[in-house]
Amino acid sequence: MASVPVIPDSYNHVLAELECLDPLLSALRLDSSRLKCTCIDVSKRWLALGSSGGGLNLIQKDGWKQRLFLTHKEGAISRVACCLHDEDYVAVATSQGLVVVWELNQERRGKPERIYVSSEHKGRKVTALCWDTAALRVFVGDHVGKVSAIKINTSKQGKAAATFVMFPVQIITTVDSRVVQLDYLDGRLLISSLTRTYLCDTEREKFWKIGNKERDGEFGACFFPVGRNSGNQQPLIYCARPGSRMWEVNFDGEVQSTHQFKQLLSSPPLPVVTLRQDPHYTGSSCSPQSLSFPKLLYLTEHCVVTWTERGIYIFLPQSLQVLLWSEIKDIQDIAVHKSELFCLHTNGKVVHLSLLLVDRCIERLMRRGFWTLAARVSCLFQNSIVSCRARKNLPLDKLEHLKSQLDASTQQDLIAQLEELIAKLEPLDSACSSRRSSISSHESFSVLDSGIYRVISRRGSQSDEDSCSLHSQTFSEDERLKEFPAHHEDEQLELENVSHASVVVEADRNETFLPFSIPLSFRSPSPLVSLQAVKESVSSFVRKTTEKIGTLHISPESRGKHEAKDDEQLPELTLNPVASTQEEKESEPQNCQLPEEDRLKAATAETIAKLQDPLILLEPQCMRKVLQEWLVFLEEKFRQEHSALSLKKNKTVCAENQRAVLEENLQLAPADRDPVDKEQSGILEDCIEKENTDETCVSKTTCENGTDVTGPLGCGFQVSPPCPIEPDVLKDLVELTTLCFELRVFSAGSAEAEESSEGSLPPAAAGTLACRFMQSYFFLLDLKRVKQCIITTCATSPNVWETYIAGLKEITYHSPVALAMESEDMLKILKLLHDLGPWGDSPLLLAHAQRLYEKFGETALRPLIKFHPSILPSDIKQLCRNDPAHFLAYLDSLVKSKPEDKRPFLLRSLLQPESVRLDWLRLAVSHDAPQRANTVDEEGNPRPRSHLFTWGYSQLILLLIKLPADFVMKEKMADICKSHGFWPGYLFLCLELDRRIEAFTNIVHLDDLSLLNGEDGSIPETIEEWKFVLHLAQNHSTASHQHSPQNGNAVSNGGPSCPDCITVENVALLLAKAIGPNRALPLLQECGLTLELSERFTGVCEILRIAEKRQRALIQSMLEKCDRFLWSQQA
Repeated sequence: MASVPVIPDSYNHVLAELECLDPLLSALRLDSSRLKCTCIDVSKRWLALGSSGGGLNLIQKDGWKQRLFLTHKEGAISRVACCLHDEDYVAVATSQGLVVVWELNQERRGKPERIYVSSEHKGRKVTALCWDTAALRVFVGDHVGKVSAIKINTSKQGKAAATFVMFPVQIITTVDSRVVQLDYLDGRLLISSLTRTYLCDTEREKFWKIGNKERDGEFGACFFPVGRNSGNQQPLIYCARPGSRMWEVNFDGEVQSTHQFKQLLSSPPLPVVTLRQDPHYTGSSCSPQSLSFPKLLYLTEHCVVTWTERGIYIFLPQSLQVLLWSEIKDIQDIAVHKSELFCLHTNGKVVHLSLLLVDRCIERLMRRGFWTLAARVSCLFQNSIVSCRARKNLPLDKLEHLKSQLDASTQQDLIAQLEELIAKLEPLDSACSSRRSSISSHESFSVLDSGIYRVISRRGSQSDEDSCSLHSQTFSEDERLKEFPAHHEDEQLELENVSHASVVVEADRNETFLPFSIPLSFRSPSPLVSLQAVKESVSSFVRKTTEKIGTLHISPESRGKHEAKDDEQLPELTLNPVASTQEEKESEPQNCQLPEEDRLKAATAETIAKLQDPLILLEPQCMRKVLQEWLVFLEEKFRQEHSALSLKKNKTVCAENQRAVLEENLQLAPADRDPVDKEQSGILEDCIEKENTDETCVSKTTCENGTDVTGPLGCGFQVSPPCPIEPDVLKDLVELTTLCFELRVFSAGSAEAEESSEGSLPPAAAGTLACRFMQSYFFLLDLKRVKQCIITTCATSPNVWETYIAGLKEITYHSPVALAMESEDMLKILKLLHDLGPWGDSPLLLAHAQRLYEKFGETALRPLIKFHPSILPSDIKQLCRNDPAHFLAYLDSLVKSKPEDKRPFLLRSLLQPESVRLDWLRLAVSHDAPQRANTVDEEGNPRPRSHLFTWGYSQLILLLIKLPADFVMKEKMADICKSHGFWPGYLFLCLELDRRIEAFTNIVHLDDLSLLNGEDGSIPETIEEWKFVLHLAQNHSTASHQHSPQNGNAVSNGGPSCPDCITVENVALLLAKAIGPNRALPLLQECGLTLELSERFTGVCEILRIAEKRQRALIQSMLEKCDRFLWSQQA
């Protein structure tokens, strides 16, 4: 059988045509040579088809049954747009340029009626129609660039309103070329023309050009409403650019980044699932595609769809991925609603496509009875089916049923491919392929969400007897296990708990329970051998659990009774007398551990009482001594627990490996099953006996010698209590252990401990002690307080933060998010994180954020904005400490995600402590900033016009500067701005600090007259300030002439060639406007500057005098009229 190319597992979506609309077009007579479909639109209820004969067909999507036909004598229908928020309205543009708005009256079951006809674009070709998302307003664009808005007054408001109120047509704007696409969202209109894209705020009547570079051709643009599912994050805008590129733009019209899809489009096209032909996949890559996207349409939750003459392309622009592209030629237009695409071809044909997950597509095909097509799709996408979670929708029984529906005589190749897929989906058992028939006849499968297969025996099968015996052997064991306290961790606990003391990892226990329900690869087909393995595993688990719980919860008097009772309940689980003897030996050293627990409990209560004393509580050094004394008891207790636990883990791993090897050997000789079972059972018992003996000996040695198990930094974390602890005791332990970390008490009774607590140790040594302390007592730390302590006090020791994050990763190692990190789909991981919320202030979210940042880099930081305030900028700063530019990008995006009026409040809430403002300001003025040599001269003064340079984070800098602050903080910020040459912020701070003379000096050096205005208080207020600015302007003009003699024809005194420069004449004119020409001239004569004034100054002063006289006359006239009016009213 020839190998068929298989689609890679990275593709798990497909375009499917599950129903053909050709019969519908034939019934509407839109398939003839005389009439054809010319435009298309879709909403939740309607499919609108405009025809070349001037008719508009409205088909109800539910069953394609109800139909409305609206006729137009004004020509063929060129555009149609359905109102999405009120589906009782539809707008139509005709070939003559008229726009007709219809009210369908479906709620009142009346006849559709025209409620308005606009002739604003008559004689022109309407190229775009778009409805407002909230109000009844239609936006219209034509081929000359004119954009208008039609405000609709409906008959629902009453006949009087419909009769006497005029329907206003507002001209929005006229752009430079043909309108290609219109889109509207949240009060803003997006206009894409042949040359550029414009953003219009229709409420404030403001316009922005998006980007600086123009283009030439049809390029679309659309809104991307991420904010609706991402908290308060604002929507994005995507604009098509030449060469398969897109601009990502924020809601304020600022270009954030450029996405390049040219190389990504070199992948082969995915087939379209259709009944017209069998799907084929070549598998050979094509050359990179440099395309122009004529329109961009928002599709479902994260996708943008577009098309060319070659095919359809669906992108995930936020993660810079191509979801898929398929070859579909001759597409004229596409209308989308959710995941549905209605494609209008140039020949008038309409195709209905759906964007589906592969497993959903196969499931729908099987539901409709398209067995052959479902099988071919399954074989093509087998990698995706095997790797993803499609097994929940496509379990093995469905695939087996699909195979049974194929014709064995004519579809042998297809059946063979399907069998290969089924073999890949079966459990990885060495005998699974040969046992498939017996399994299918005696057992049924169920698939868990984790991807694990569970085999359930059916009644009446051959294995029922063995299964029942297995159940009888293990039932008493289950009853025994219920007696012991079990700490169960699930995903919700991981999200809600702030203190780690209540977070317990259950990895070891899960391994113990595996043989009960999961058909592992090493399990023998013999039920007797399986029973033996179950008995051994359960016995080992019960023995170890009894040891741990007995340490703290069983008194010496009741221990003998309890063990005797257990022995009576479980006689058949005792493998041999030697093992029982070993259990009794193991219980002996545990009795001597009870005083340690009592001592720790007593010491904890005593320490808590001491800390209540104000003399100790208010003296940090006394608190450290008290905590050092208590830490001795903590180390004594958990040092032995850690040692015993680590040794048992090692022994358990070795025993499980030996047991796995032995049980695999059992499968090699099924004919001699009984003798082999007996022999291997004896070997297993000997192994367990030897294991128990070794554990006991090592345990005794450890207790006697008091071995210190405090390991190096590379050792593992203690993320769960080594033994059960009472909740009240645990609460006090967490409080004291966290207090030890905050006061830097990391060890007890040594010189090193005293030095670390007093702060005399070097930072590196103190950081090493902190790391070891966290590794040993991570389960006793309040993770929220520890994180805050690390951020504020351990900034010079990055290894402390790394150890903290490593501990969080250890806790969340088995979480669904950590498992999903193996995939390359960042959006799926983020959606999973969002679904697991709300996170609150749980530090566990930091572990997932660290994994995302390590895997995807800076692109993973921007989506983390929606998890604020669970993740704070201080956390991101720690994650990005090696690359501060990434932190700045995150902080800037976080601030810009809020409305302008709320940004200062957000930023002020983030500045905790206040000192981080200076750190953030230094970062912002030193990244994406102009060179200092371009803004500051050799003498430290501003270079002319250097305040006009573009700063990448200017908005963030100004927000930081303008927040309320004390005098000292403002002085420090002013020094930072001056040293880096950020003159707008420096001038603002100078005025805030009342250093006006310094501000005027720098304004003159910047040589920009616009800085001397009254908006921000920088205009001189007193005669002395005016004199000072005039003298500065005179000296500045003299100095500029001495250093720049080559300027030639330049007018030296502020003539028309330099109206914005700071010269004597320009400052004098500003003075005349501020205080009047009659007062300005004496002041200029006093300063001796009248000789430097030109005739232009004299002329302007005359104009000012005339204007002042007329203004006085006008005011006098108005006062007289008011006086006469008041007297007349009194009379």
